[in-house]
Amino acid sequence: MLFENKIVKNLSIIVSLFVLLFMVWMIYKSFFIVKNQFIDIDGLTYVNQIKEDKYTKDLANRLTKGCDTKPCEVQSLLDLVTNIPYKINKSVARSGKNVLEQNFGDCDDKSNLLISLLRAKGYEAYFVLVPKHIFVVVNMEQTLVNKKALYINGKPFYILESTAKGSKIGFPLKYSFNEIKAFIDPFKNKKLVIESLEYK
Repeated sequence: MLFENKIVKNLSIIVSLFVLLFMVWMIYKSFFIVKNQFIDIDGLTYVNQIKEDKYTKDLANRLTKGCDTKPCEVQSLLDLVTNIPYKINKSVARSGKNVLEQNFGDCDDKSNLLISLLRAKGYEAYFVLVPKHIFVVVNMEQTLVNKKALYINGKPFYILESTAKGSKIGFPLKYSFNEIKAFIDPFKNKKLVIESLEYK
């Protein structure tokens, strides 16, 4: 009887330790999910839902299969996103897969999908936060004739407007530099340090 009580006591200690370790691990994991998903800009919180998964990579590869230039690839990805109906999502931003499956999205949702697809193809791209809106800029390691670009730290980035149906690479900048709250790298969850900015 004494032996059985000792076994039960030891077993309960082991179970308690396991539960405690599991709780610590969940809290630790939750901290990094929050750290990597929530971006605080001037007191406002933006939630990114970018994905670097097999689904997104396979989709990006299918969409760009017939392309032999970077502008063709980027436009193919943009075309998919701009053809998804615009509808305001009153909850937090959704993942690209959810946007595709539910066939609607607002600027946050559609930008999450677009930047995830661009990342899957290896493009340098950033979110641009402006009042009540977000859009994407992409560097294609080349300049495009008759297209204005945002030169960020000397590199040309072309505006991609995910909410304008049928929009093209190099969408016109509709905001002043003062209205740009931040350029965000959502994969590092950090603001880009801007040393120089031109639109030409």
